[in-house]
Amino acid sequence: MSSGACTVNTVLIDLSGTIHIEDTEIPGSVKALERLQKSKVNIKFVTNTTKESKRVLLERLHSIGFNVKGEEIFTSLTAARYLIEQRKLHPLLMVDEKALEDFEGVSTENQDAVVVGLAPEKFDYNTMNQAFRLILSGAPLIAIHKGRYYKRKDGLALGPGPFVTALEFATGQKADIVGKPELSFFLSAVEEFSVAPSQCIMIGDDIYDDIGGAQNTGMQGILVKTGKYRDGDETKIHPPPRFVAKNFSEAVDFILTLIL
Repeated sequence: MSSGACTVNTVLIDLSGTIHIEDTEIPGSVKALERLQKSKVNIKFVTNTTKESKRVLLERLHSIGFNVKGEEIFTSLTAARYLIEQRKLHPLLMVDEKALEDFEGVSTENQDAVVVGLAPEKFDYNTMNQAFRLILSGAPLIAIHKGRYYKRKDGLALGPGPFVTALEFATGQKADIVGKPELSFFLSAVEEFSVAPSQCIMIGDDIYDDIGGAQNTGMQGILVKTGKYRDGDETKIHPPPRFVAKNFSEAVDFILTLIL
């Protein structure tokens, strides 16, 4: 694909599956990020990761070798907490224990909402049934995101989406989604930069949540063939990604041709 004329001053970068998988760097990503940082573009790391808090995630990235600052990370957990506080809710938190610190101070007494993240240990019958009953009684269902699956070292694994969908099916209530691919998530992530969506480009491995979501706001998208990428993903949305790269390093090379 040709680069064409374009002004890019802000780059959004997905994390898991794009620059790392669990505690392992996707080869070349650390040095590629360093090249991008030297270009002086605005950088924001946007992630639907809900299995760990922002602090734990930052420690993981540092241990791998990435030079990332806490304020550069925008997570769906942050967006979920903001919504809970805005609505003054007392949620049943179906999130991983390692993510609970991002909800410190949120009251879970007299539960009147259900919040679902990636929490494999809590997707059992009893907890799902508790959530089902709360929703039937009028509690809103809030999905931190509805990712279908994600990449682990041992292969692809179910995301929270199938479990959110099960609750929607059983109760007839649609979930409020706060993470990718929601338009508000992407726009909130770049709000501090005061840039137009057309000046932003998103790099990710999920054709729907990363690329489709970003492009629906008017941003551009680069799909990387790592992480959860499956052959033919680039044909599943319209318009297609601006560029398809074999990995993050190639994506950065492409971006540098747009801004140099």
